[in-house]
Amino acid sequence: MGQFETKLSEMGITLPEAPMPAANYVPSVRVGNTLFVSGQLPKLGETLMVGKLGADMETAQGAEAAKACAINLLAQVKAACDGDLDRLVRVVKLTGFVNSTADYGEQPAVINGASDFLGEALGDAGKHSRSAVSAAALPFGVAVEIEGIFEIT
Repeated sequence: MGQFETKLSEMGITLPEAPMPAANYVPSVRVGNTLFVSGQLPKLGETLMVGKLGADMETAQGAEAAKACAINLLAQVKAACDGDLDRLVRVVKLTGFVNSTADYGEQPAVINGASDFLGEALGDAGKHSRSAVSAAALPFGVAVEIEGIFEIT
């Protein structure tokens, strides 16, 4: 087990198998040392975290959904790196989509769930740029979807 997975284990996190795409696309595309990972949903085990922020879901619950997305992003990175998460050099950028009402304005706090998790789990390699945007709806009614760009070896 490498350094990143050791840290995840200390945090009580075991990466799942990389989720399969829900439609006609690939989970990731590598261009040189850059890995573009398709949007990941907040699914842990068999449970999708559904809801709309500002209606039936609180910001803290949304942040937990964003953390679940980040866990699935790392699972995709691990799969793209032939099972070796230590080939991850750094998280470059996240784009987070928050299923939220028109008057909800805490999208950055929701996506902090992913950013905080990646910073804790990966240290400096987890520091990244990002966007946090509102979406009127997301696939399957999920609360959050996050895509990522990663530097790998």
